[in-house]
Amino acid sequence: MSFERACSLDEFREGEAIAAKVGDQELALARDGDEIFAVEDICSHAAVALSEGEVEGCTLECWLHGSRFDLRTGKPTGLPATEPVATFPVDVRGTDVYVDVTTTLNGVVPQ
Repeated sequence: MSFERACSLDEFREGEAIAAKVGDQELALARDGDEIFAVEDICSHAAVALSEGEVEGCTLECWLHGSRFDLRTGKPTGLPATEPVATFPVDVRGTDVYVDVTTTLNGVVPQ
C-alpha cells in the first residue's frame, strides 16, 4: 500500500466532510467518532462534490439531491443515487490522516 498524507485530524468538524487531494484523486473525508473514512469526492448520481454534503454517523449525504452513501462501503443508502462511490484505505498516524488512493476497499473504480 502507498499511503500519502491527506489532512490533519484537527481539520474535521462534526457533521461535515472535508475535501482533500491525494495524487490526482479528489477525496471526501469524514469522521465518525475515532474512525476516518475516505471516498471519492464525486456523487455517482449528479457528479458534484460529496465533500460539500453533510455527515451523520457513517452516512454522507450529497448536498444537491440528497443521495446518501455509506462511508464504510461506498454503497448508496438513499436515492436518487444507485451506484456506489470508491472507498479508500485510511491510516491515522499521530494527528495526520493518510490515504492510499492506489487501492479501493470496495473494488469500485474511481470516476
